[in-house]
Amino acid sequence: MDTHDNNQPHPATRPKPSKIYCLSIPILFLAISLSFFTKTSHYFGIQHLKSTLTSNPTYFQELLGFLYSNQNPTKTQQPNHISLPSHCVLWMAPFLSGGGYSSESWSYILALDENMNKTKFKLSIKQHGDLESLEFWEGLPQETKNLAVKLYQTECRVNETIVICHSEPGAWYPPLFQTMPCPPTDYENFNFVIGRTMFETDRVNAEHVKRCNRMDYVWVPTDFHVSTFVQSGVDPSKVVKVVQAVDVDFFDPLKYKPLDLVSTGNLVLGSRNKDLDSKAGFVFLSVFKWEYRKGWDVLLKAYLKEFSGIDGVALYLLTNPYHSDRNFGNKIVEFVEDTGIEEPVEGWAPIYVIDTHIAQVDLPRVYKAAHAFVLPSRGEGWGRPLVEAMSMSLPVIATNWSGPTEYLTEENSYPLQVDRMSKVMEGPFEGHLWAEPSIDKLQLLMRHVITNVAEANMRGRRAREDMIRRFSPHIVSGIVTDLIGNLLDRMI
Repeated sequence: MDTHDNNQPHPATRPKPSKIYCLSIPILFLAISLSFFTKTSHYFGIQHLKSTLTSNPTYFQELLGFLYSNQNPTKTQQPNHISLPSHCVLWMAPFLSGGGYSSESWSYILALDENMNKTKFKLSIKQHGDLESLEFWEGLPQETKNLAVKLYQTECRVNETIVICHSEPGAWYPPLFQTMPCPPTDYENFNFVIGRTMFETDRVNAEHVKRCNRMDYVWVPTDFHVSTFVQSGVDPSKVVKVVQAVDVDFFDPLKYKPLDLVSTGNLVLGSRNKDLDSKAGFVFLSVFKWEYRKGWDVLLKAYLKEFSGIDGVALYLLTNPYHSDRNFGNKIVEFVEDTGIEEPVEGWAPIYVIDTHIAQVDLPRVYKAAHAFVLPSRGEGWGRPLVEAMSMSLPVIATNWSGPTEYLTEENSYPLQVDRMSKVMEGPFEGHLWAEPSIDKLQLLMRHVITNVAEANMRGRRAREDMIRRFSPHIVSGIVTDLIGNLLDRMI
């Protein structure tokens, strides 16, 4: 036989072009079908999630529960026949969505649940403000899921209910976008309606001021917000400071082993450092959604100007899209090229991106794997990752403006100086002002932290002590319970 016979199929068995074309049709159909079924499965998954939380599911929802029973092992709670108070607090928030308002709302609910035996009201929750996320729900601890089911099925009578609308004011009744309105009907139907919100700039826009003034009260997290809301025109008698809680028992460094960041992150700049792989180097961590407000550009400039490949450091960015695609590696490379930062002779200090979903139960392990946390944002409502990192005893470098001024001190962190204020250039808050953190001072602080490890660790330990003393669930639930109790006394 010649080589042609050895390497080519016999003409009788060789597929004809028309057959290849015909074969491509079912392959294309299969690809389209898989995409369709993926979207359909997500839809049915969301419907099953809703049926799990509903006390009276429809036949269709019961069928979905059967179909998804092996995928979501959450058990529906049977009604509790223990006598409950008649007065009710209906807390409406993006509980099933993930994000800042979601994590904040859960911090309150978990705090209140721990102390319900001391309250004069029962508690109910409803999804509001954002779309549900199966990924977020599935990553919640099982005890949190069980609590969600129980509280979703707690019924409230309208004339005995205080409603808390925990979201940005555009979601309040009547909402400016598609969502379950809060309150569910007009304001006069309930005993009290409270808005819980915050902003990251120096003011509140006119539409949101009007919506805040429709509320009986507006709870804001910091003195910074009390000032900006009142100066913007919100009735001072309605504005009340209610700090956030952070779950210091969940974010406890003694309970966790570090997550393997090297295998979790994608290297986008620099080269892998053997010292870091052997856990002998220094890891900076930042957690944020990819938007200009978060100051990722400030962080990259400071880090790349200060460090090189011989410094034994790495920067890990745990991020997710915000009105953008997920191509973070290219965004970082393009940013470095556009800004003209020169590569050091020793090479770039490595930057890793983690853009895969990290389940809530694994988040403390991410903090545990770092040596310091850094977030030079231009404005924060509160800064959930900051207080989580501080609860994990990490030294924190953060912009000393807006929400974080409520808890950053020279003793428990490294407050970052602001160079100037700048205008917001686009979006719904165009024309507002926010901070421009100092790149030079950030360089100095990052270098200081890696060369003064003992001092940095001491500040990290002090940070955890302050979180426990001021923002633990026990402390914050007492604040919220007292406020609600005062309202209940006025209802009697």
